[in-house]
Amino acid sequence: MEVNSGCAGVQTQTSTGITNGPLARFFVGDTVNDLVAKTAIDRRLADICRPVIEGMGFELVRLRLMGGKTNTLQVMAEKPEGGIEVDDLAEINTALGAVLDVEDPITDNYTLEVSSPGIDRPLTRLKDFNQWIGYAVKLETSELIDGQRRFRGEIAGTEGDEVLITLEAGGEEVTIGLTFDLLSDAKLVLTDDLIKEMLRQRKASGAVPSNIETVAGQDPEES
Repeated sequence: MEVNSGCAGVQTQTSTGITNGPLARFFVGDTVNDLVAKTAIDRRLADICRPVIEGMGFELVRLRLMGGKTNTLQVMAEKPEGGIEVDDLAEINTALGAVLDVEDPITDNYTLEVSSPGIDRPLTRLKDFNQWIGYAVKLETSELIDGQRRFRGEIAGTEGDEVLITLEAGGEEVTIGLTFDLLSDAKLVLTDDLIKEMLRQRKASGAVPSNIETVAGQDPEES
């Protein structure tokens, strides 16, 4: 297992139309999507990694085994309240590396990469949509809705097992509800408001000095 390090983290080697109204809802039958770990091998690896990460007081946000010349196991983690420090990522990397060496679930050589979710982060759990109410989001669904699978709007929270988003339809704003299991991908859109909120959180945690300012579209850590 190859070992590397980087600034993003730590590495070790039935359709229906949208209708105007208070709330348009879209449901799906027997489909179940796991946005944390999508494939069978990802879910197996998540079963190994999640207890380690949670045992250290953190949460697993996403896990992907990516192919290529050398496989890369990408793990995203954060604190329950959000955010994570580089030292935390290094500790998770070490702990996961030890467990994976024992379990040996990947037959080929691979690189383990542990990182934070980032600013324009993936939203993989229902609770993420409550944490980021009011922010822009891009969604993809596993089934066609009004002839499309990709949507962009503003997060309006959740209701039961539904994700609520407000978007433009026919020149008007409409809030729709999508069952969480209908989603195949969800990600925050990088906006000035999102950058400002992330900077506020980093200042509050002490990750960056309180006198650091940001410009539109630039991560303060890159300035």
